[in-house]
This record gives sequence, structure tokens and C-alpha cells, in this order.
Amino acid sequence: MSQQSRAQRPEAAPFTERTPRVVAARHLTRRQGRDKAGRFLVEGAQAVREALAWRGGQVHELFVTDTAAERNAELLQTASAAGIRISEVTDKAAASLSETVTPQGLIAVCDAVPQPLGEALRGTPRLVAVLHGVSDPGNAGTVTRVADAAGADAVIFAGDTVDPHNGKCVRASTGSLFHLPIARSRDADEALAACRQAGLKLVAADGYAKDDLVEASARGELKQPTAWVFGSEAHGLPDDVVAKLDTSLKVPLYGAAESLNLATAAAVCLYASARDQRS
Repeated sequence: MSQQSRAQRPEAAPFTERTPRVVAARHLTRRQGRDKAGRFLVEGAQAVREALAWRGGQVHELFVTDTAAERNAELLQTASAAGIRISEVTDKAAASLSETVTPQGLIAVCDAVPQPLGEALRGTPRLVAVLHGVSDPGNAGTVTRVADAAGADAVIFAGDTVDPHNGKCVRASTGSLFHLPIARSRDADEALAACRQAGLKLVAADGYAKDDLVEASARGELKQPTAWVFGSEAHGLPDDVVAKLDTSLKVPLYGAAESLNLATAAAVCLYASARDQRS
């Protein structure tokens, strides 16, 4: 690491996995630690770059190995110019903060991203993704990325859905977590009520629905402000939840595939609404 980066702290030697600040950061790999601190970890150059550009919160510290510092000199200069503490760590310390098989040696400590429901849905949202009881962090992160790409106004993690700060969820979002409002409500009914109050039609993505989104699009229904509600990977949405929504639609399957996985179905649904709303 350069002398300029080392000057960020008085110690000349890299932090180890036993250094108190590394130990404190390691608590953020667990949900309980993240909730208590109101912070989470972001790993990798692309995600850290998005975090540094984020205007919704603060990056508190960067942990970086010597090798990663050489690869990301420009990114570290940006962080240094913003007054962010940069701490060199050993490879073993970086691995202790990583949840990947191949640690990238660059980890940021960031403020938590979720906003209150009312804040995330303020104004006149046109397109929102609601994750209801989604347990797989990779799918949740990918749906967040898809929602961002489709121009959605917010993503809501409702009920017993995975933590948006889960390491795999953060990686799967590839920085989209910082691009659009994220809300988390463990009370799923509260989340659905907030969407309805914001003027959104609640639409279940349901593979067993009688109607499909192509037919709904032909009738002009997808032009309406919509909150798409996506259920768990294994079981979809419970019947009692579907009954509370305004309608349910399925993605038509023209081939022999039995079904689509959650992230793919979400992409089709969100882009169908995005296309119709912009036509």
C-alpha cells in the first residue's frame, strides 16, 4: 500500500484478523450484528464504487489488502478525497470479512440502506417490486438488480424475507442496492397496505393464475401503477396473501419447461410493466 494510504492511520503494519476494528467489522457478517450496528459490509471493486457514489448514506471505512490497493488505486484515491478511513489488512483478515470463496481484498463498511416504507414510496411511484417470504439471497439480490434495470421506483423486502444486507444478496444486486429506495418491513400486511396507499395496484406473480400478463398487457392493465408481489422460490405466494391482492397473473410458458425461477419470472413481469408504462 502507498505511503499516502498508510498515512490514513498511525500504525505501519496491516491490521490482522484480531485487530479490534476488524473484529467489530466481522460482526457485520451476521444479521444480528448488522441490525444492532445499522451497518453492513460491501465487498469488491464494483460494489464499493457504487457505495462511494451513494448519496443515501455513508461509507465509514475501507479495509484493503496490499494487492487490492494496487489494483484499485483510483478507487482508493476517491475514498481518500472523501475523507473515508482506509485501513490496510492482511489477506487473512480480509478473508475473515469475506463471504466468498475467493476474497477480493476490498471491503467497505456502509450505513444500512433500508428506508421507512413511507419514504421509499413517497411521490407517485409507478413500478415497485415486493419480495414476500423470499429466502434465497441470490434471488433477492438479482430481483433488486432487475428492478433497478427496469426503472422501478422501489424494492420492498416484506415479511420473512432475507435481509437485503446479506452478503450474497448484496453481491447479486451488483450495486443496485444503492440505486433505488429499499424498504424492509417484517409486517407483510403493513407493506402491502403502504403500496395500496401509494396508489399502486397489487399484482401477484402466480404461476397458477388463470390470467397471464400477455392478456393483461393487451387490455392495457399493465400501464397502471403496479406493485408486483413475488413469493418464495419453493412455494410461491400463500393463498391467503394472493386473496388480499388486486389480481394475479402468470407468465405464459410456450415450451415444455415446467416453470421459471423467481428471478427470471420477476424480470419478465417487471419489464412487461416497464414497457407498457413507457409506450
